[in-house]
Amino acid sequence: MGCCGSKSGGSGADRTARWRLTGIVALRDAKLKALPSEVLEVDTFVRTLDLTNNRIVEIHPEISKLINMQRLVLARNLIERLPTTMGNLRSLKLTICFCSLVCYLSRLERLSITGNSLTCLPKAIGDMHNLLLLNVSNNKLKSIPESIGGCISLEEFQANDNSIEVLPPSICNLVHLKSLLLNSNNIQQLPQNLLRDCKALQNISLHDNPISMEQFQQMEGFQEFEARRKKKFDKQIDSNVMLSSTGLDEGVDLR
Repeated sequence: MGCCGSKSGGSGADRTARWRLTGIVALRDAKLKALPSEVLEVDTFVRTLDLTNNRIVEIHPEISKLINMQRLVLARNLIERLPTTMGNLRSLKLTICFCSLVCYLSRLERLSITGNSLTCLPKAIGDMHNLLLLNVSNNKLKSIPESIGGCISLEEFQANDNSIEVLPPSICNLVHLKSLLLNSNNIQQLPQNLLRDCKALQNISLHDNPISMEQFQQMEGFQEFEARRKKKFDKQIDSNVMLSSTGLDEGVDLR
């Protein structure tokens, strides 16, 4: 497996010793084309692996040796897919991937795959039962799979700047969902039971969509949603929390 030295300098022995001591493998901007073999030699000591801004095309299946890894950053590489052995990384809680891939990881809590050319999400997305945040903004999605309803722990879903026309009814199963951001899509209507069934929902943003404020206000559960939204922002004001300019925004363009 090929490798290149990082900009951090030092001998290979010094570098692996540092990795073992800190648990942090930082290889940003190292002009790598593959995962260095010495990373695998550190195996169980690795907690964080940062490979940002390299030229990596493929991750070696033996990455599964890093069984205690909790954070993986693969931003700005050339990766098209991940090995199925990554499913063995049971400790992984956070992955930041700006490449066109989605991988099933049983304990994953945050997944960001923004700024790619994704046209669809895999059905397996619904197997991520521990996922708290999903950000698929700035892609080319036209729909969200029905399996999204399986993300039972999801609290925040961001899908701004896509071409989404409709949300699947199963999104109403996301009873822990607090924030739903869908700006700049092609949504004309929402699942009728969304506001009624998603009882934790406090923030929804639908700017630059063909849905009207009247449609939104006529949805079942709107009054309860509005009460939750106002309660949230009243609490922030009482706590002297700085609100953005859209802090009290209704979430839908007036038409």
